[in-house]
This record gives sequence, C-alpha cells and structure tokens, in this order.
Amino acid sequence: MQPLVPVSPVWRRPVSPIVCRFAEGDVDLVVVGAGFQGLSTALHAARAGLSVQVIEAGAIGAGASGVNGGQVIPGLKQDPETLRALLGEAAANRLTGFASRTADVVFDLIAKEKLEVEHQRNGWVQAAHTETALQTAVQRNRQWRAHGADVALLNRAEVELLTGAQGYRGGWIDRRAGVVNPLALVHELARIATDAGADLVLNDAVTSLVRDGHTWRIRTVGGRSIGARKVLVATHACSDSLVPKLARSFVWMNSFQIATEPLPAEFDFILPGGQAVSDSRRILVYYRRSPDGRLVLGGRGPMRAPKTAQDWAHLERALHRLYPMLASMRIEHRWFGRVAMTPDQFPHLHEPEAGLIMAAGCQGRGVGLMLSLGEPVARYLATGDAGCLPLPLTPIRPIPLHRFRRIGVAAYIAWSRLLDGLER
Repeated sequence: MQPLVPVSPVWRRPVSPIVCRFAEGDVDLVVVGAGFQGLSTALHAARAGLSVQVIEAGAIGAGASGVNGGQVIPGLKQDPETLRALLGEAAANRLTGFASRTADVVFDLIAKEKLEVEHQRNGWVQAAHTETALQTAVQRNRQWRAHGADVALLNRAEVELLTGAQGYRGGWIDRRAGVVNPLALVHELARIATDAGADLVLNDAVTSLVRDGHTWRIRTVGGRSIGARKVLVATHACSDSLVPKLARSFVWMNSFQIATEPLPAEFDFILPGGQAVSDSRRILVYYRRSPDGRLVLGGRGPMRAPKTAQDWAHLERALHRLYPMLASMRIEHRWFGRVAMTPDQFPHLHEPEAGLIMAAGCQGRGVGLMLSLGEPVARYLATGDAGCLPLPLTPIRPIPLHRFRRIGVAAYIAWSRLLDGLER
C-alpha cells in the first residue's frame, strides 16, 4: 500500500532509534524493500551469520506494512480441504501447518523481543451477512477444529454481542488472531534487524539488478552500487519493471481506511472485547478499535488517487450501516494504499533466476504471512534447501490482458457490490 495520503496518526511510530548505513563491499544478501517480509528475512539472515543490506525506496512503513488495518489473521483464504485438493496431502499439510502458526509468530516476536508495539490478541470475527456465508463459516470452523485450532461458531446474538452491530446471521471466531499497530511493528522490526547486523538505507530506489557470474550487481537512484550472492525482492504491490513480468503477475488495488474521533463511553458496546472483524461480502469491510478508542474501518476503493473526502464516502456508508448511532461522529482520519492480489487468491514464491527470490500476494493475511515467511526464506537463501519453504517455488505467470486491469477491477468491484446487495 503506497500512502499518497499521509499515514494516519492512528498508527504511531515507536521512539527507538534506527541506525541507517550502507555496507562497505559486497554482501551475502540484498533485500529490496523494508516491509514485513523484507525486514523479517533480513533479521533471520543476519542472525544466521549472513551479511545483509536492505534498500528501501521510501521511508519505513511507506508501503503496505505501515498503513494496513493491523489485523493479524492466521490461515489463508483457502481452507485446509481446499488446499489438499489443490496441492495434495503432503504439501497441503505443510502449508496448513505454516499458515496456522503465523499469528503465533507475530505475537511471540513482540513478546520475546519486547517490541514497542501496541497489540491485543482477543481473536478475529468473520461475520456472515447471509445464510450462504454462514454455511461457509460452518465448514471453515469444522475444518480448522480438525486441525486443533482455537475457533468456534457464533450465532446471531453472539456476533451482535461481540461487534455491537446488528444484521449479521452469525459467523465464527478465530481466537488465534489479534490486532497490532502495524506502523510500530515494521519500525521495531527494522530496529532489531539492524541491531542484528543488517545494514539499511532509506529513500533510495533500486534501479537495476544485473547478474554477473555468481554475483548480482544492484544499483540505485542515488548512485549506490553493491554486489550480492542472493537477492530478495520484497516490493509486492509497489513492484515495477525491476523483475521482468513480476508486476504483471498480480493486480494491485487500493485499500481505503477511515477512523472516527475517539468514541465516548456510551458506545463501549461496540467491539467491547477488542476483536478484529471482517464481514463475508465479496467486497468486504474490516474494522477494529484503535488503542485510543477510535473505530477504524477499511475496504476497497477506486484505483485512482483520491481527490476529496468524497472518495471515502462508501466507507462512511458502510460504517453507518453497521452502526447508525455513529452518524454524528466525525471522521478524523482518511488514508489509503496499495495491496497486491493474485488471480488465484494464493501467495506465490518465485525464483526466476538462481539467487533471485520474491513473494507476491497477501490476500488480507499480510501481517502474519509475510513476517512469518522471513525465517524459512532466510534459511533457504542461506542453505539452498527448498524443503524448508512452506510454499513451492513457481514460475512467474503474467496475467493475460494485464494492461486492462483497471477496467477489469472496476467491473469486478461493481458486479460484486451488486451481488452483495442482492444476497440475503
């Protein structure tokens, strides 16, 4: 997510200093992009003894890692039985096991490293707006319970009690999940990665990656040049032509968010337990309480850059649909950014050339998924053992007619909103 609107004060940075420097001489690993995946990989690689240089085109948290909704949700879009049908039993079990632990990785890291990150782990509610969606929740709950997950079905009254919103048919809760201040988390991840020995430079975009024998030569806008045995490109929705075909293998969309003024005590019935919530619509909305008592709500927005507050009006309508009593509350913060979506709604790992690796596609699970990928990716870069990766390495597959993505996304969103409005 690229914040063309300034990052909201809802997400506050920690005060701990981060030392930025550029390595002298060549290194084992260059990481392009200082988000959750890039910094997590840099941290684990540095602690494994590799020399690491991280290069970030903007500021820490300028991408999706700094401006997302802060929901830490384990699992993937696909449930375990779907993964088994797609991948086979062995690969599905490996991926399901990895995905089930992603929230643990985040919250364990915060605790172990004593990170200065506001967080709460009271679960995630997926609220069903139709009977069809409720039956999907029944199956999802059954499958995850079979894998030992701390999940439960919720009836209409229980969802209303947990959310304070009326109109849902029921849903389910995943108690492994939680919420974090994402901007603080990515800043603290940068701090501990540099403390571990990784070098970091900001505001200097990589312009070229050229393979010279067994070495990759990396050059930047600022005139820097460095060689590396391995390169991780962790740019996601901000990817450009640095890696051929990568940016055409997914579609980026804009995710918009709003935050109310702090809610008075009379509205304490809204999300009283601090859970994160997403609904079951095709064009879903997600929401949570911020540490200072605001209601923060997000969802899809237009692909163009916003010009006025009216560009966030669809989120205000969703807010008032859920909570009519908040109609008089001021919207104090509005922001947006990019997210990368793959056609199959599946995260992908690629290695188009030896020593050049990248991941794409978070599908609303980015905080836990990308931070958790850091350790196995670092291990693979250090050892070359692909068996430690939770996902298979696959070729980059450009989307046909990718140049027409804006028209396609606009049509998809319009059609999905029409179906969402018709369903009961």
